Amino acid sequence: MFKRSLGTALAFFAVAVSPLLLECTTTCRMVNQNDYVEGDCPVKLTSVQDSKGSYSERVTVHVWMKSGDFRETPKIEIQHSQQDIIRPITKKKRDYEKKPGEILVKCKSHSNASFALWEVKHDCDEAVANSVVSAFYSTTSTSCNVSYTVPDPKPDFNVSVNLSTKSISVTVEPGDKVYAKWCYQKSQVDCIGGVHSRQITIDPSQFRPALLNIPYLLPCVCVQVYYTRMDSLRHTKCPFQSESLADVRDVWLSSEVTLYESSLKWRSECPASDLRISASLCWRQHEHLCTPELNSTLEKEKEEGPELIYNTSAVDKHPQMCVQFSLQGSHHISCPFQADMSSWEVYIRPGRLSVFLYLTSFVPAAKFSAQLCVLNKRGCTPMGQVHSVTMERTTNETRINVPLHFLAEKPCVQVWRSDPALHGRRILCPDYTHNRCGMYAVAVLVFVVIVALLGFCIHRLTKSGAAGWLCIQEPVLLVCSSEQSAHVSAVCALASILQGELSAKVHMALWAQSSQTQTGTGVADLGPLPWLYGQWEAVRKAQGKVLIIWSPEATKTYEKWREERENIDKNERKEEDYSKVEVRHEKKRVERDEDLKLIGRRLGKCKKEKAAGKKGCARLCDDKDWYTQREPSTVIVPVFTAALACLDGALQECKGQGVALVYFQGHCHSRDIPKAFRGVHRYCLPQDFRGLIQELGGMRRQTQTGELRWNCWPRLLSKVLSLWLAQQLAQRLQTLLPQTQGKKMQELSVTSCH
Repeated sequence: MFKRSLGTALAFFAVAVSPLLLECTTTCRMVNQNDYVEGDCPVKLTSVQDSKGSYSERVTVHVWMKSGDFRETPKIEIQHSQQDIIRPITKKKRDYEKKPGEILVKCKSHSNASFALWEVKHDCDEAVANSVVSAFYSTTSTSCNVSYTVPDPKPDFNVSVNLSTKSISVTVEPGDKVYAKWCYQKSQVDCIGGVHSRQITIDPSQFRPALLNIPYLLPCVCVQVYYTRMDSLRHTKCPFQSESLADVRDVWLSSEVTLYESSLKWRSECPASDLRISASLCWRQHEHLCTPELNSTLEKEKEEGPELIYNTSAVDKHPQMCVQFSLQGSHHISCPFQADMSSWEVYIRPGRLSVFLYLTSFVPAAKFSAQLCVLNKRGCTPMGQVHSVTMERTTNETRINVPLHFLAEKPCVQVWRSDPALHGRRILCPDYTHNRCGMYAVAVLVFVVIVALLGFCIHRLTKSGAAGWLCIQEPVLLVCSSEQSAHVSAVCALASILQGELSAKVHMALWAQSSQTQTGTGVADLGPLPWLYGQWEAVRKAQGKVLIIWSPEATKTYEKWREERENIDKNERKEEDYSKVEVRHEKKRVERDEDLKLIGRRLGKCKKEKAAGKKGCARLCDDKDWYTQREPSTVIVPVFTAALACLDGALQECKGQGVALVYFQGHCHSRDIPKAFRGVHRYCLPQDFRGLIQELGGMRRQTQTGELRWNCWPRLLSKVLSLWLAQQLAQRLQTLLPQTQGKKMQELSVTSCH
């Protein structure tokens, strides 16, 4: 009795104290036969998720026993964090002696115990994730084993990458709240977040993706998503691991280079084995050019995690000697060497047909070599022979003479220490432009002299006029239309340029007002109308041009003249029949022919007097006389009216090709010219002066043999001279017109012709 009481106490203590952390409870009760299937192992494990901090489950062991099993000494062994041995017994079996470490479970008997079914239930408080709970049931006739591994669930999610914004969008499947963060995959088990990596919370019930901003899109960037409970299993996805990066600039931006005494360490956030970085030497010509050194790949000493260590003990440590790291065709240049690390110095001076290298070494008994090379994209290609020199002392300066046999390629010189050998060659390029400065100076001087001579010749040509290049051989008749001083001055300026610069024979009533002129009988001798008729006929026969200078007053004169003609025609139709009109017209024709004969005789007489040396023919008026004329002329209106009659008759006979209408820009408009003269050529001066010169037959002067002078000159010169003459006309109009018209003429060059 005492022993049974002691065993019970020990069992209670073992259950209550030893598995205190698990807080396991064991019960036995009678159950329905339907809960048990014959032939199966009578052991079953069930679990329920615990709601405590880290993920755990409450695992329950179920064992079904029949009344006969109690006679076969049943035993249940449960393995978890510790081993529990359970002995199911009935109350009838009071003499069973409990062994140390066993748990006795009493099962109540039934009146009809032979058909009874008992369930032994062993319930533990907690089983952490990834732990294994196993139950082994044995009797003298049978045994079976059932195991259960507590799962460690992880959330499922999807990612999408935006390369332009360097961000990753995370979408989590429905479930509990989770955390998300990005990290660098250092190894198979370590994914360490960067300085800017922060943990964000995602609630899948809101159906909104989370956005992770990544500073550097590296191949080892991964995304971790895990539940918010403690020590939750993390689900990791690496979107760049199976793909090659399209842009590797972030690899260079996130890396760092550290120089040691005889080695160089390159470190990145990702494992170096995943990047396949190579390193070689290059010579930095200037800030944006580093010429690769041929066959200068650095030896890799060690590769450990994200670090690469290269051996630089035999590298020429000059500040311009740099290390070029390469990855997928992209390059990153680092120049870690300082000026005080170099063991020798060299500088170059160009000669006439060679270059001189001056060497200074801080290491005795050093041998140096030099060779010409030609720069290209892949480096400096060697050419020619190698020139070497050995320096026995460290203080003396030694010179190497390298002949230049390939001046067309403009070669550079590469210099290196060949013994004791150092990796890396210094590339020095002579300044070839220095030797050619004198040649360039002479070329510039010759060019300046040629331009000065050409400018002087053009100035002399233009100053002396265009007569040597352009001339008008046919006569020109100018007809004024207004007595206004501004109009008269403008017409005289035009006549002066035509006669003085273009050698044209100009006829104008203003020049022929005296009784006798140098060109023949004056207006005073013949009268305005006969003079005009005679000049018109003479110019027409000589295939010259008649220029009628139009003005606003000309429009009024034309309207008055047309009205008078219409009145005369009406009176004639009332007083005469058709036959009388024919007789009258015939009479006018006869009178006109007689006038022309008289004009011809007087012109011949004037020419004879001029040949005999008589001074009866009046000279042309000075420029001052007709430029500054203020008094109205008595010949302008009659001559213009006669010109209108001649023009009207020429248009009726379809012979208006020899007549042109001219008006001055700023004084008159194209709309002021009557519609009856629509078919007559019209020119706005000085804007259309070049076209007027062509209308008048302007051309390059010919020699006596009939050949054009200086045929090698292009037509462009004639065009330029025409433009220059138009400019001269514009300036002269501004200068010669009276001050009252100054404002109007200042706008001459900018007012458009209408």
